[in-house]
Amino acid sequence: MRIRIGIAQINPTVGDIDGNLRIVLARIAEARQANCGMVVFPELALCGYSPLDLLWRNGFVEAVERATQIVIESADEMMVVFGTVRPCLRGTPANPHDPSARLDGGRTRLYNSAIVARNGEIAAEQPKIELPMFDVFSEQRYFTPGQDAGVFMIEQGHGTFGVNVCEDFWVDGGPTDRQAALGARWIVNISASPYYTGKPAIRHKIAARRVADHGVGFVYVNCVGGQDDLVFDGGSFVIDPDGCSLFQAPRFEEGLFVVELDDGPCKPRAHEPATSPGEIDEIRTALSLGIRDYARKNGFDRVLLGLSGGIDSAVTAALAVEALGAANVIAVYLPSRHSSVDSTLAAREVAANLGTALLEISIESLHDAVSEAMPTAPSGLVDENIQPRLRAVLLMALANQHRALVLCPANKAEIAIGYSTLYGDTVGALAPIGDLYKRQVVALAQTYPQIPASVIHRPPTAELRAHQRDDQDLPPYDILDPLLHALIEENLSRDQLVTQGFAAETVDEILHRYYIAEYKRGQLPPAVKVSAKAFGSGRRIPITHKFRA
Repeated sequence: MRIRIGIAQINPTVGDIDGNLRIVLARIAEARQANCGMVVFPELALCGYSPLDLLWRNGFVEAVERATQIVIESADEMMVVFGTVRPCLRGTPANPHDPSARLDGGRTRLYNSAIVARNGEIAAEQPKIELPMFDVFSEQRYFTPGQDAGVFMIEQGHGTFGVNVCEDFWVDGGPTDRQAALGARWIVNISASPYYTGKPAIRHKIAARRVADHGVGFVYVNCVGGQDDLVFDGGSFVIDPDGCSLFQAPRFEEGLFVVELDDGPCKPRAHEPATSPGEIDEIRTALSLGIRDYARKNGFDRVLLGLSGGIDSAVTAALAVEALGAANVIAVYLPSRHSSVDSTLAAREVAANLGTALLEISIESLHDAVSEAMPTAPSGLVDENIQPRLRAVLLMALANQHRALVLCPANKAEIAIGYSTLYGDTVGALAPIGDLYKRQVVALAQTYPQIPASVIHRPPTAELRAHQRDDQDLPPYDILDPLLHALIEENLSRDQLVTQGFAAETVDEILHRYYIAEYKRGQLPPAVKVSAKAFGSGRRIPITHKFRA
């Protein structure tokens, strides 16, 4: 069997059905020009992943159906494989508000489907069978699982294919296995699989196991781009029935990539970068893409952030410049009576190195005015928190003036234990480094020559009181980071943390701060997810609860 296949690694926008349709039609035309026999798009290509409760809005499903029909009619002899939303049964009302369109339990009668279109008709349709309900996924809230996994033949001599959707290939004994048993020679999996560190290797490992177990070839097509707190990394790939890697698409990049599928002798890899990026470089690319798409898909070209002279804000600024260009990043230095000369010089140097505008506005007079307006002169923590809240007022006012989104430079360790001022340094539309521990922030800073070593190695300080340093208020980050990782990512209990070697007093202190900061985390901006367990849409913990492990 030999067939030329186009892998359409696209960046759809959730709800922009007309815009996504234009992208799909353009890639179909490109694939046709490249003499492809098949072109494959990701999961829910026409509405974007995931539309969530938009699926319940009047007119949404109907609009997707209209776009679906246009794509079907655009298909000629070249097969078009794409993901879309489909009513479960012919004649079932597409409006999910109609009671007859619902199953028991209130789930809408909708499929998350893969459609194979040819000659203006549906040649095959495969609903997603395995609907994930973990981490950031909630598909059983919206979709009904398909019942059967089928296969189809392009034409005599071109082999038998099975098409399935994302999670369907992850499950042992699932749709991929059943399609192989039905005689599929190639499995095509269309996905919208969000990124976290290590996930690309997991996908390859599972796909290689399916190939080895069943002697099938495997075509994996993933979308790319940012959506709220998620980043989709693309990384589409092809493995032939002998287990040879035929193709590896670039990560975090859109494009149409043409591959020859052939059951002949194993071929060398094609289109694959000579070296794979290291983990921190991969994270850097993911965060940059997350910022760019969050801003632009929400209608903003510019971002603005407070530049303190510390490492967190310097890294956030560097990522923003990489994402949007220096001309579209506004840095603001807001010194107080406690700000040091080192901070002033560092903020100026970072902004100059990055090529961004730098506004300098002292908050001293505002601080005095608020202090005088208080019935009792503020002191201690009250006085400290006034300062970041004043900075937040100025940042938001400047954002309005420049029509820019504010970026929050909080890191994961600070978010975890509430080491921040609500409505102060937590202000912002997006927290780009909110899923990075301090050690990761330092590693990321070291990839930017624009960030001076003096900033990277400077002891962290909020400068809200004289001579303040983070290590006066927190355990050292070389202890705090691994403790929090064990607590959050590994879900260890108090006793397990102590058994791991952390001092009991430190564990108790951090657990206390972690628990009481839940209400703060519930009000923070979304953080771009790059770990397996991030604060945000994938972590479903009640704000109000009294459980203590």
